[in-house]
Amino acid sequence: IKSDYDASIVIDVTPENADWDYLSYRVIKLKAGETYAHDTGNTEIALVPLAGTGQITVSDQTFDLSRSSVFEELPHVLYAPPQHQLQVIAVGDFEFAVGGAPAEGKYPLRLFRPDEIKQEVRGGGAATRQVNHILAHPMPAERLILFEVYVPGGAWSGYPPHCHDRYGGSGYLEETYYFRMMPEDGFGFHRNYRVDEDFDEAFVIGHTDLVLVTKGFHSTAAAPGSNIYFLNYL
Repeated sequence: IKSDYDASIVIDVTPENADWDYLSYRVIKLKAGETYAHDTGNTEIALVPLAGTGQITVSDQTFDLSRSSVFEELPHVLYAPPQHQLQVIAVGDFEFAVGGAPAEGKYPLRLFRPDEIKQEVRGGGAATRQVNHILAHPMPAERLILFEVYVPGGAWSGYPPHCHDRYGGSGYLEETYYFRMMPEDGFGFHRNYRVDEDFDEAFVIGHTDLVLVTKGFHSTAAAPGSNIYFLNYL
């Protein structure tokens, strides 16, 4: 889903165009010196740098965010509650993601540091992957949950497949998977499906692709030699 009104917004997901209730998601790509403004409105947001360097000003506070690559270092992540204005200026070329969900404003503006991020290896064998808890307990947010996941070539993530669309008593979550590959010409596969109805989606995924999990069981596989990173807002 691409924006048709701002060239710097390369992906723009809203509850309206995704046909769900809560989650919004954007990927913004700025050249050095370009700016981007974001009004949180009635949502809380988490801003994650993907590559490059930027400066973000919110409520008279200024934050410098940089990241060489999602495959090389953990991020600083900026959390902003509702009714805040963000002004972003690209110091060098700067790519970042912004995800949001409706909130009341219980938690303050905050920069989460890399040393606060819990890292764990999940699964085993061909289902081994690394999960970084970017915005999850004990890091406070009202609705947003956020992970970065690394899947080595030849491995699976989210396997066995799982769901969170109220099927079988599961909770309800809306979910975006934003992918990056190493090498960039690598690829993988992602599937969303239901066992009780005619719903089955299968995607070949590549560098900078996005998949929406609107419902159903889902899992991701990395082709041998293709290391996958995905940014996972829920």
